[in-house]
Amino acid sequence: MKIYNTLNRKKEEFVPIEANKVKMYACGPTVYNYFHIGNARPFVFFDVVRRYFEFRGMEVVYVQNITDIDDKIINKAIEDKSTFQQIAKKYISAFVEDTAKLGIRQPDYQPKASDVIGEIIKLIKQLEKKGYAYEVDGDVYFSVEMFKDYGKLSGKKIDDQKAGARVEANINKRHPADFTLWKKAKAGEPVWKSPWGEGRPGWHSECVVLSQKYLGSETFDIHGGGVDLVFPHHENENAQAEVLSHKPLANYWMHNGFINIEGEKMSKSLDNFFTARDILKEHDAETIRFFFLSKHYRSPIDFNREIMQESETAVKNFYTALKLIKYDASRAKKEYSESLLSKKEEFITAMDDDFNTAKALSVMFDLVKIIKNPKEELEEREITADLLVELGRVLGFFSDLEGKLSNDLGDFSEKLLKIIINLRNQAKIDKNWALSDMIRVELLKEGIQLLDTKDGTKWEIK
Repeated sequence: MKIYNTLNRKKEEFVPIEANKVKMYACGPTVYNYFHIGNARPFVFFDVVRRYFEFRGMEVVYVQNITDIDDKIINKAIEDKSTFQQIAKKYISAFVEDTAKLGIRQPDYQPKASDVIGEIIKLIKQLEKKGYAYEVDGDVYFSVEMFKDYGKLSGKKIDDQKAGARVEANINKRHPADFTLWKKAKAGEPVWKSPWGEGRPGWHSECVVLSQKYLGSETFDIHGGGVDLVFPHHENENAQAEVLSHKPLANYWMHNGFINIEGEKMSKSLDNFFTARDILKEHDAETIRFFFLSKHYRSPIDFNREIMQESETAVKNFYTALKLIKYDASRAKKEYSESLLSKKEEFITAMDDDFNTAKALSVMFDLVKIIKNPKEELEEREITADLLVELGRVLGFFSDLEGKLSNDLGDFSEKLLKIIINLRNQAKIDKNWALSDMIRVELLKEGIQLLDTKDGTKWEIK
């Protein structure tokens, strides 16, 4: 298996620290609002990374933090006349709910920054003792000039980090690129006691503490997140860790590309800011997952209605094929033929090549063609469907296979549908074609197709 390592800017063979065990950490949400569709990409992708390692027979320990202390959370609390704890609690709950709807499995550990304030203070004290941190009037900064390898992850040189448009001017800093480890208390903000007075931690230390604590080692296998986190967040994490252990925080750094909306960067000012919660009202979770996985994770991806419609059609293709052969997941499974084993190897080869999910999906569509081919023996089509489901679950599809394949709406829903069909029939008798067509179209949007036959109107879940 090869993974593109941001640290060395190339694909490298993946060799875990412990045989058959993967320790991975991916940055989670800052809980001041519902997470947007761009945030959803790494959440879905690293869920797939975890699933694939498990598919390959490896034990995975997956940690994802929750940032519950941050300027944005404090500002939101002031705006809502609330407390930072109440804001954090509300949006942590929303995050757990929305990721579950997206079919994302809970990490093994999902700790909060506020859980480890004592450990963060200890980390900062160690950096200060070694001469890499300094205090000015209650604020504590990391001195980037002291760490000679600063910039190794992002490729940025500290000489280029001048105060101005891209770097915050602060006369207390020795160098404009020095980053905050501890912030002095301000009126109305949450505070904790520390050797430097009351205050709160900066953003960049929590992930060092949380990753090492819950993964149980100074260096772990994989650290992931969006490409926007390479600098300064991940650069600053790694700098702190290397100063103290003289080893990298992680051996492999993985970063997914940006999402654009209709070709433009997502922005509230452009009125193209969508939360995952918004998108889930319009599209099935598997449609959203397919959209993300249809492009390589390091590539930028454009979100638009046409692509989402294509993704929805693609996912329906899986289920159409399975319905065609009346797929029964409970029947006895048989061994794959040589040709199907070859397809499985193609899937593995694609995923082993830096998680090329786009190629992996193309293998699944090859299987769909076999299932839909009436010239194939039914038994071979059924066994092919077994492989489709097996590989699809690696990518996070088919979690509700029985429900999706069923035509059972439930007793009350079927009675309600019967009433709607009767209303449509009456509209046809009245020659109210507009109402008749509207009912048919609206039901189709909800996945129910009406079929007008000589024996009356039938329906099926499409």
